[in-house]
Amino acid sequence: MILLVHGDREYLRAPGEELHTDLGMLTVPEDVEAGQTLETHIGEEFLVREPRGPDLFNHFERTGAPMMPRDIGLIVGHTGIAAGERVLDAGTGTGVLSAYLGRLDVEVTTFERNADFADVARENMRLAGVEANVDVRTGDITEELDDLRDEQFHALTLDTENAPEVVREAPDLLSTGGYVAVYSPFVEGTRATVEAAKEAGLSDIETFETIQRQMDFGERGSRPSTAGVGHTGYLVFARNE
Repeated sequence: MILLVHGDREYLRAPGEELHTDLGMLTVPEDVEAGQTLETHIGEEFLVREPRGPDLFNHFERTGAPMMPRDIGLIVGHTGIAAGERVLDAGTGTGVLSAYLGRLDVEVTTFERNADFADVARENMRLAGVEANVDVRTGDITEELDDLRDEQFHALTLDTENAPEVVREAPDLLSTGGYVAVYSPFVEGTRATVEAAKEAGLSDIETFETIQRQMDFGERGSRPSTAGVGHTGYLVFARNE
């Protein structure tokens, strides 16, 4: 997939597909490359750009509130997930986290209980070009734990209401030194996850609230923006001994 960019307008297309807008029509060449400029039939130019993670976040079909890039960055930074490793994920949703990890050449097995959401996530993995790295499974991860215990994942990432139940089984799912990362929008679920991590004997348990503010730079001075909500959720990290 490539991005066609004209000012503040962006369109995600595959080679051979057409673009029809009020700016005209064009067909994306099969041999298109990033950096090229394509013209519509009325002479309007579109820059060809290779989509990256933030672009996919903006263009994925959504089935709910996706995990924000800033949360994904913390997960990768705190767990050290790297190319060639295996991650067990649950609560796929739109699939943003899975797509980011897949683009890092991580092997992801992710569970989504809603069949329609799972279908959307599979299509999003195709758009991201990571369908070979990300296995989107329909079902509840808690019903599959017996079959997953012997697979030894390097990280367990969860964005589900039943996360504490899965965290209790983390020692049987993770390799030595592997990490758990749990995202929760509510304090109550976060506390339950921390308690479950303690019960499971996990170490290095840390909890963070994710807050990010944009900066405004104007003639009068510079200050954090007063617009928008900086809070997204809570992240719990723990490690398997």
